[in-house]
Amino acid sequence: MRTKLIIAVTVVFFTAVVGVNCQQDQGLTADTSVKPDSGEAVTAFAASQWTLSDCIGYALEQNIQVRKAGVSVSVGEINLQQSKDNRWPSLNASVSENLGWQQETGTGGETTWTGSSRTGASISSGLTLFDGFQLRNQVRQAGLDYRSLQYSSDQTRESVSLSILSAYLQVLYAEEQVTNSRNQAEATSEELVLAGERLSLGAIANSDYLQVKTQLASEEASLATAMNNLAMARLNLMQLMEYPVDDTFEIARPDIEAIITTAPVADPGAVYEEALLVKPQVKIAALNRESASLDLEIARGGFLPSVSVNAGMSTGFTHAAEMGSQLKSGFSPSVGISASIPIFRNNQNRSAVNRAQYGMTTAELDELNTRNQLRKEVEQAVLDAGSALISYQAAVNRYETSLESYNVSEEKFKLGAMNSVDFLIQKTNLTAAESNLLQAKYELVYSHKIIDFYRGVVLTF
Repeated sequence: MRTKLIIAVTVVFFTAVVGVNCQQDQGLTADTSVKPDSGEAVTAFAASQWTLSDCIGYALEQNIQVRKAGVSVSVGEINLQQSKDNRWPSLNASVSENLGWQQETGTGGETTWTGSSRTGASISSGLTLFDGFQLRNQVRQAGLDYRSLQYSSDQTRESVSLSILSAYLQVLYAEEQVTNSRNQAEATSEELVLAGERLSLGAIANSDYLQVKTQLASEEASLATAMNNLAMARLNLMQLMEYPVDDTFEIARPDIEAIITTAPVADPGAVYEEALLVKPQVKIAALNRESASLDLEIARGGFLPSVSVNAGMSTGFTHAAEMGSQLKSGFSPSVGISASIPIFRNNQNRSAVNRAQYGMTTAELDELNTRNQLRKEVEQAVLDAGSALISYQAAVNRYETSLESYNVSEEKFKLGAMNSVDFLIQKTNLTAAESNLLQAKYELVYSHKIIDFYRGVVLTF
């Protein structure tokens, strides 16, 4: 009766183990393949003009670092599932075949060897009932690591998005620079025609005509430089996007003036409080601190005893003829429970606890440093935005004054009341003011977008 009870308990235990393991193994299937680049991705984003959102979206799909971060997240999910599976019983089976020979001496003194074989089969399983809560804490720690990898992926995506924003604005700036340079060259070309007519009438000296001609050559060179800068800016943007170089690639031009006039004044304290809630580096630092505290709990669990239960079933037979009867009545089931009590392990547990305590202190300092660094970055960004606004306003005033002076000088030059040297000085002043205004404008736009970045606002126009 006792033997039947043991067999029944063992069979139920094995059935539960097999069912759990099969369910867990089925739940671990995942597609971790990395699909190669194809023209489909380009077609999906194909547009006559690319907006900032289009560029960022395409870059996030194609960027290698972003894709690798996604793979790391998938690996973290597998590690989390494995840590959960470690709590379930294990199941192992084995089969053995042993051959042996025995020397025998016959009645006539002759020596012979007699062979024999034995076949054995067994199945066993074990389950940890208590291990100082180490398995439970390892599951919690794997969950924290998985979330940390997700935030790390978000941080990589943010970095790529910010790079695309900078490159996008650089293209816009280069396009306006080309437009300004072309307008300047065209205006000077008209002035050269007028100077040529005056030279033919003897109204101006040849040196005045040559001054205008030299100015036109200089502005044409500036136009060529601006066009090269635009080509480089477009190339840089496409390469950051991992987009094949295409001469037809064009970006959409947003209303920059509307962005400047509607941008609110930022308060560093308010921006910092928003950044604390959304920035992934802050969340990563907090998760690392929690993980370090779990390291300490796991290390302390090494001082506690562990309890495990095991069960097994085995059989064996020496001849094939015995196999049928052995399978019917020759199984040897077993069930046992064991406890391991740590008494002295060469201070390994104590050292592990001490290391974990220092690791927790380091994680706390890292979190504090991350918060302080973020605060400094936000304060600098708000200060830069304020400085950019002041510079922009000063550039606007300088440009308006230079434009007014240029208009007056242009009328005088056309009427012959101003020589080419004085007129070109006014034109050079206007060109410098226009260039300064253009640079100040895009620095102001970028500074406001940086503040949006820290506030967690989607980077778009």
